[in-house]
Amino acid sequence: MEKPVFRARRSVTVATAVLAAALACAPAAQAAPTAAAGPSPAAAADRPASAPSGARLRISTAYELPGERVYPEGIAADPRTGDLYAGSFTDGTVFKMTPGRRTAQIFLPAGADGRHTANGLKADRFGRLWVTDSTTGVSVYDTRSRRLLARFVVPEEGARFVNDLAVTPDGSAYLTDSARAVVYRVTPRQLAGAGDEPVALTPRFDLGDLLDAHAPGAYTLNGIVAGPSGRYLLVVDTTGGDLYRLDVASGAIRRVALRGGDLLHADGLELRDGTLWAVHNTDDAISRWRVSRNGSSARLERRAADEELRLPTTLVRVRGTLYVVRSQFDKGGPMGEGTPETPFTVAAVHGI
Repeated sequence: MEKPVFRARRSVTVATAVLAAALACAPAAQAAPTAAAGPSPAAAADRPASAPSGARLRISTAYELPGERVYPEGIAADPRTGDLYAGSFTDGTVFKMTPGRRTAQIFLPAGADGRHTANGLKADRFGRLWVTDSTTGVSVYDTRSRRLLARFVVPEEGARFVNDLAVTPDGSAYLTDSARAVVYRVTPRQLAGAGDEPVALTPRFDLGDLLDAHAPGAYTLNGIVAGPSGRYLLVVDTTGGDLYRLDVASGAIRRVALRGGDLLHADGLELRDGTLWAVHNTDDAISRWRVSRNGSSARLERRAADEELRLPTTLVRVRGTLYVVRSQFDKGGPMGEGTPETPFTVAAVHGI
């Protein structure tokens, strides 16, 4: 007999396939007519009833992003300056947020260097800002001069959705492709040798045969973070609700043992000192996990939901505060009809 958990996950994969189609065409169409604004009843049933809870989240607006159709997706913190960067999914604008200034400034204008969208962002310790474009690949910029340093692109035709990325201490970048279930790698040598022409991305990890069964076209790999020493990566399967450990040196892949819950609908991740935070986009939720020292297991410590998160897509932690992107994708964006509340914002979240 088929287990109830599998039935729940199978229904979610169908919904995710619809979402994938909507997101794939969103930058060109500027909106998509379908996709649920919340989890399906089956997905809700799959959520552990005993998930740890506590006081309500404390949510406030930290920054405002100018523009009527921003629909932000990614966020990054500069480890050297504390500045934050956010990207627009609909036109590729990258905003810079400076502590003490409520309104963000445009760092890179819409369509800069041929980018159609801005998904995952990462500012590394070398003064570089990495910006993924789901339709092509990733662009790398100098944060001081805003100069384009290099571009890396998916070489083959066909479905692709370059989503999130992580940078390890040695300067290597790892990027998830939600459509192909692979993780690309850009090494420091490749970055140093890149010229004016785009360079082809090459997969380092292929999880296609390891993920739970899912509907054709469903999004899989999403948020990704690097372990503290850079020896391993953690990447989430947003459709299956699983977390995977990727060994950087050997290439080995193993499923992380999750205790107390799952990571269904998980999007962006943040890892600090053994604590992993995840946003669950259509659930308007954040979960906090304690990760084992070697990254082989994780225990759910708390999960909290609040509609004020407004379909969060990712987060970053700076000096004890979680800065969460309020995408509002379900308000006239790629996941549903409606009217967004403007200005679009980045929230400061405490209490988890």
